[in-house]
Amino acid sequence: MKTSMLDLLSALPPGGEEWRLVSSLDPERMPRHVAVIMDGNGRWAQRRRLPRVAGHRAGVSSVREITETSARLGLDALTLYAFSVENWKRPRTEVDTLWLLLRQYLREEFATLMENNVRLHAFGRLEALPRAVRQALDSTIESTASNTGLRLNLAINYGGRAEIVDAINAWIEDFRAAGHPLPAITEEDIAARLYTGGLPDPDLLIRTSGEMRVSNFLLWQIAYAELHVTDTLWPDFRRANLLHAILDYQTRDRRFGGLGAEPASPEDRLEVVVPAR
Repeated sequence: MKTSMLDLLSALPPGGEEWRLVSSLDPERMPRHVAVIMDGNGRWAQRRRLPRVAGHRAGVSSVREITETSARLGLDALTLYAFSVENWKRPRTEVDTLWLLLRQYLREEFATLMENNVRLHAFGRLEALPRAVRQALDSTIESTASNTGLRLNLAINYGGRAEIVDAINAWIEDFRAAGHPLPAITEEDIAARLYTGGLPDPDLLIRTSGEMRVSNFLLWQIAYAELHVTDTLWPDFRRANLLHAILDYQTRDRRFGGLGAEPASPEDRLEVVVPAR
C-alpha cells in the first residue's frame, strides 16, 4: 500500500467505516485521474429553504475534503467542474457569489494545498473571468507550481465542445504561424492541444445529485472513463463517498474496446473454410 494511503489509514479511527473502506482498496488498481461533476448545490439549499448561494458555500467543504483525500490516496490528478460556459445564464447575484467564493477558497485553502503538496491548475476560457478572479487564480497556480503531488484542476468557464473547437483552432494557428500547409488532423493533434494536454485521461468520472448526463464535461477525455453516479448532493459528498466510488471503479473490467482476456493464439483461432465452387 502507498505510503500516503498508510498515512490516511493511520489518521482514521480503527474499525470505522472510512478505515474499512481504505483498507479494502487495491493499491494496484487505483485510478490515476478522477473527474467530478459537482452537482446539487442549489437543491441542497432549496431542501433546507435556504438561498441557492448557501449550497455553493456548503460545497466548498466538500471540495476541501475530496481534494485532501485524493492527495493522501496518491492520485495523480483530480479535476473539478467548477463553472461551465452555460453558467453565465444564471442570475447575476449567483454568478458574482461564485466568483467571491472562488477567491475566498483560494485564499483560505492555500495552506491546505501546500500541506498536501497539491499543484493547482485551471483551464477553460479563463480570459473571460473577472480580473480579480484571474489574478487570484494565477497567483495560487504560481505559488503551488513547485509542489509534486496531486494536480488539482479547476474547470472554470469550461465547455467540452468549446475545448475541442479551441484545440482545433490552436492546431490551425500552429501550422499557419510556421507557414506550412494544413495536413490531415489526427486524434493525437487534438489531444495534445486540449486544455488537459499532457495529463492522463480520467479513469473515473463521478457525478453527484443523480443526474444521468455528462453536461458537456471533458467530452473527448472521458471516452473510456468509468462512470459513477450517486444521488448524494455535492455538499454532502465526503471522503466515504469518494472511497465508495473508487471501490466501485475497482470492480469494473476495463476493456477499452477489447474483450478483457488474452488475445487468442493462432492455434486457437477459428478457421473458416470456404468451399470451392
